[in-house]
Amino acid sequence: MKVIKPTNDPNTISRTLESSITIGIPVILEDANETFDPLLDPLLSKQIEKKGSEMYMKFGDQMITFNPDFKFYITTKMSRPHYSPEICVKVTMLNFMVT
Repeated sequence: MKVIKPTNDPNTISRTLESSITIGIPVILEDANETFDPLLDPLLSKQIEKKGSEMYMKFGDQMITFNPDFKFYITTKMSRPHYSPEICVKVTMLNFMVT
């Protein structure tokens, strides 16, 4: 499992996600903000195309092979994050806050 943070270099995040999607390694985006980089949009909306027996995803400006073992998790330290309705529709949100 690989861990990335929004404070990391965007090129590093892109390369990590691209290799993880192709290989099928889960990735955790830690300490996420209320807004996401547009680079993550195809991931969040699961824009996967099937051509023959292969699955592909448009990531950045290229089509890459999508491995079904790939999982993308997002965590935040914010107690009450307010995500846009567009984000809420694309993801499953779990609240593990201790009360």
